Amino acid sequence: MSEIAHAIAALRRGELAVIPTDTVYGLAARADDPRAAEALYAAKGRDARQPTAVLFASLVELLACVPELPAPGIAVARALLPGPLTLVVPNRGRRFRWLNQERPEALGVRVPDVGGPGKEILDALGALVATSANLPGGRDPRTLADVPPELVAAAAAIVDGGGLGGAPSTVVDLTGSEPTILREGALPGRVVLERLAVLTDR
Repeated sequence: MSEIAHAIAALRRGELAVIPTDTVYGLAARADDPRAAEALYAAKGRDARQPTAVLFASLVELLACVPELPAPGIAVARALLPGPLTLVVPNRGRRFRWLNQERPEALGVRVPDVGGPGKEILDALGALVATSANLPGGRDPRTLADVPPELVAAAAAIVDGGGLGGAPSTVVDLTGSEPTILREGALPGRVVLERLAVLTDR
């Protein structure tokens, strides 16, 4: 069995895997399984109240899994994704609510612009919950060598995608009256806001 097939099988069983994305290596689990998400939080030492984004294989998959997404959110997603962005969008249906316990009416979504093994895995699962494969405050994992041994031990599968960009996704909150950059990352926040301004002016 290839490491990709092994990772897909492990994720389907509710286990964790370290996989390459379009930004950094991620610690991933099934998005539709609260127990898998709990295992991910425990492995990383992450506060269960801290929100975590869902990675979708495509924009079509995102819209199918979050069908209540308002029209403005759909327009932004179509304009900006796929790419190194996490969009915090309204979550009227309380989808994946275990990933944002303090604010279940909002959801972080990603459609990574990833190829190779990362794409194969995401295509097979459709959606994954994922966070950077580092410990809180640790360096962004650009290579597998950057992934802490604690997370390697916690993962049932490790997939090598070579060297990655090394900067996490930029996070933009779309739930308020104006978009807000919550985290600067791979795509400069000013570029995101400029693109959103053009979209609004259309």
